[in-house]
Amino acid sequence: MNKDNFSFYKEHPKTCSPDDFWSQVKRTVNGIPVSQYQIDLIVNAVMAGLELEQEDFFLDLCCGNGALSNLLFKHCKGGLGVDFSEQLISTANKYFAVPPDQNYILRDVVEFCEHPTTPHKFSKILCYGSFSYIEHERAEALLCLLKNNFPNIKRVFIGNCPDKDLLAEFYRDRPFAPGLEDEPDSPIGIWRTQEEFISLAKRCGWLAKIHKMPGEYYAAHYRYDIILSK
Repeated sequence: MNKDNFSFYKEHPKTCSPDDFWSQVKRTVNGIPVSQYQIDLIVNAVMAGLELEQEDFFLDLCCGNGALSNLLFKHCKGGLGVDFSEQLISTANKYFAVPPDQNYILRDVVEFCEHPTTPHKFSKILCYGSFSYIEHERAEALLCLLKNNFPNIKRVFIGNCPDKDLLAEFYRDRPFAPGLEDEPDSPIGIWRTQEEFISLAKRCGWLAKIHKMPGEYYAAHYRYDIILSK
């Protein structure tokens, strides 16, 4: 993520109440935080997709304020959240950190994965709702780093990816500039077809499986998840 282009994601959390965790990370519909039911759908999907177990040690990339990480860390041995926003990591450490097993650090995720801390400890990885904001070249580099620098990773869950095949349906009568779908600093980031993401994963040495959320999920009509395995 080019940090200079993403001041919004650093500044927006400062406009929210300190305990309005879902608004801070824009997990909202029309500005209203999503319901607990929607959060439960996400948690259940991630747990099933990762096959999360009590003995797993979990890495959450682009973890935001830790509100989602915390719900998943409870189901495993512990984990680490990494994000580039000082405000969000400060919130994560204030409300959700439980050292030494549940920690959050301020770091660009690609830079972290280039020189990871204790990489052998991690068995499962999540990047939820943020992968589309990473530039094409860095996104491919990140997937390669996950493959090569984390020897004990069994599964990776990349959640809430916008589907380029559904771009026109999403915008419908609303205007959008051609090329917007390839801009990582646009409101939704980079749109990829499912086939494009599978091909990207394959280039980086991963087997990829598409997961679709149930229809009642608030973004099911234009997003999908990717589950990676070796």
